Amino acid sequence: MAISNPPVLAVVVPCYKETEALPESLPRLLQVLDELSASRLISPESFVLCVDDGSPDNTWGTILAAAGRDSRVQGLALAHNAGHQYALLAGLMDVRTRCDAAVSIDADMQDDPRAIIEMVQAWHSGAEIVYGVRRSRDTDTWFKRNSARAFYKLQHSMGLQSVYDHADYRLMSARALDILSRFKEQNLFLRGIVPLIGLNTSVVYYDRHERVAGESKYPLKKMLAFSVDGITSFSARPLRWIFFTGLGLLVIDIVVACYVLISLLYGNPVSGWSSLMLSVWFLGSLILMAVGVTGEYIGKIFTEVKARPRFIVRERFPE
Repeated sequence: MAISNPPVLAVVVPCYKETEALPESLPRLLQVLDELSASRLISPESFVLCVDDGSPDNTWGTILAAAGRDSRVQGLALAHNAGHQYALLAGLMDVRTRCDAAVSIDADMQDDPRAIIEMVQAWHSGAEIVYGVRRSRDTDTWFKRNSARAFYKLQHSMGLQSVYDHADYRLMSARALDILSRFKEQNLFLRGIVPLIGLNTSVVYYDRHERVAGESKYPLKKMLAFSVDGITSFSARPLRWIFFTGLGLLVIDIVVACYVLISLLYGNPVSGWSSLMLSVWFLGSLILMAVGVTGEYIGKIFTEVKARPRFIVRERFPE
């Protein structure tokens, strides 16, 4: 599938505290670029852009050192820790006018970099978005495997068009990147936004591996927060659930009221304190949950209305 005028491919790598991982992951990414370039599937001018998401360690220094050894390595430093999704978007928006397609991949190399070869082949076959999807979750713990399945099922039940077992490992054409740039929301959930772009899509399956170095930047607490952001950014169904829960409770209240009136008419003593307290605590919990869900949406509106910059670039190498 050699091409006479091969296109430029950019590989975007969001980084946060990846001083240990980058010396392992960058040579592997550059080797993949070498193979694709030798096959004339991509241009020799293809490059890797590492986005430092305000890391407190020497991640930026590691990126600069790698760029000094190989000109295909470039760096983008954000002014503060904006978060994985914003760092990834910053990288994609930086390269979209300088490449024909971009691949996003994390620095830990849990996503097999050699799948990029198949992604590029699928792109040349007409796909403008190619999703990297895990072949299986056999290496996950029981909790991780089942919680992930529950998360994807919940997303689909909420109406999200997310791709099952796909994280942020994907290839996007320059056209797809241009369309992505039109999405201006502050509450960023790329796994839900990218499927909205449409265009021709394809899937490449790969096996997920252990981190090459360092530790996971997504503990359970962050994963739960990420899940809530994804759902509340794309679906209003939780608000409808509150409404229908209220209707169901209204029916229960009517039944209880009828029971109380019948008890009074026939002189039966009313069961008092225990049932009353249980009802108060039950309804109080539901009210607090309803306020919490509503607050999530109000918070999202508050963030969107302010329209602050989603990320601020501190430094770029090369300039």
